[in-house]
Amino acid sequence: MNCVALICARGGSKGLPGKNIKLLAGKPLLVWAIEQARAVKQIARVVVSTDSEDIAVVARQAGAEVPFMRPAELARDDSPEWLVWRHALQYLKAVDGSYPQALVVAPVTAPLRAVADLERCLTEFQKGNVDVVITVTDAHRSPYFNMVTVDADCRVGLVIPPKGSIVRRQDAPPVYDMTTVAYVVRPEFVMEHNGIFEGRVRHVHVPTERALDIDTPFDFTIAECFMNMRNDR
Repeated sequence: MNCVALICARGGSKGLPGKNIKLLAGKPLLVWAIEQARAVKQIARVVVSTDSEDIAVVARQAGAEVPFMRPAELARDDSPEWLVWRHALQYLKAVDGSYPQALVVAPVTAPLRAVADLERCLTEFQKGNVDVVITVTDAHRSPYFNMVTVDADCRVGLVIPPKGSIVRRQDAPPVYDMTTVAYVVRPEFVMEHNGIFEGRVRHVHVPTERALDIDTPFDFTIAECFMNMRNDR
């Protein structure tokens, strides 16, 4: 299968300035994602989409391609990443003459992922009859039990009121958190639709300790702790 990995790493980050090239356990955060993607045998190319020359330099040094610079309108805080995926696919088709059979998106913000997590996503995608494979992990909150909304009168209610009484979270219907560990998408689906859940979606379960999404300094500190625990084993 012709697979291309895409890593999206824009220059601006308000939650954690300089996040994508901030050192984590001695490596820029971006490099973890590049090395993980390059370790997957099914992935032929690793492409980084960025608007930053500094990030581009780090990406190339780590063995990734930066064949284009992302336009400014796709590098704002409110720019949908779906459109960033679409922009990269448009480039690949223009240069190669066709889309890859699968696009593997490996977000920079999930450095605790295992190479096996990416491989399992590809295996699930290769089963066929699917547009998107996402990663999920166990949820610690449930809309049936301890997630609430507050209405205009300040009354509190469950997000999804259950039909019967639920006295333990374990008795509620199982729910999962989506993670940013990986996505595998069918390129034609991305070009023709506007969101993941417009298509046929499957999942790969990832343990909580590999599902951290770094968005704040606190998240980064947690990632450092986990990395140190790994190195101490």
